[in-house]
Parts: sequence; structure tokens; C-alpha cells
Amino acid sequence: MFSHVMIGTNDLDKAKAFYDDLLGTLGVKPGFVDRHRVFWRTKTGTFSVSKPINGESATCANGGTIGFNAASKEEVDAFHASGVANGGKTCEDPPGVREMGEVKLYIAYLRDRDGNKICAVHRMA
Repeated sequence: MFSHVMIGTNDLDKAKAFYDDLLGTLGVKPGFVDRHRVFWRTKTGTFSVSKPINGESATCANGGTIGFNAASKEEVDAFHASGVANGGKTCEDPPGVREMGEVKLYIAYLRDRDGNKICAVHRMA
């Protein structure tokens, strides 16, 4: 359904360092800079951070969350640890199992350095 997701940042260098390390825990190669944006590409889509082209400050979405697929609980934990180690902040509950009816997820939520809410999700059998 989605070709890409792009969020704003106020510091491109810090955002690149944060997401290079964070997404690296999920097997994603470091992003590449294209002027005022950074792109991380995989076979399944593109994630990007960008300085707003209108010159205004970037702000985070209230109520928005971007979720990244993880292959295991260990990847989720590594994602969360990387985020915290690089200036992110834990939000919601600590990493762990969430059950929604018959669906069981292992998930970890963070706020990145710009306040964007992100998470890693492993769908359990």
C-alpha cells in the first residue's frame, strides 16, 4: 500500500546517525543524503527524514506512529536499545508482548530525537 514514509527533522546529521544505527538493528543499510533529506531503502519500501522544504521547523504528528517490521523479539529489543542509546526516549509501556484478540505482537515504542513516535514490531506465531 505504501511506497514510502517521510518525517520531518530539525537536524539532518543527528537524524541520520540515529536512524542509521536504529534501522541497522533491523538489517537496513545506512541511509544516503540527498540535499535536505536522507533515504533508507529496502525491497519493501522507503523511509526518509527531511528538513521541511517550507523553511519552518519540523514537528511530530500527535497520534501518529510509524512501525518497522522486525524478524524477532531480539531485533525489537536491539531496535529499542539502539534508539535509547542514541537520544531516543521510551514511550508507552516497556518492550514486550501485546495481545489483540488472536494476534500476539512483541513491540517496542520510542520517540526519536525530533519527537516522532516509532516502533518495532515482531508478529508472534
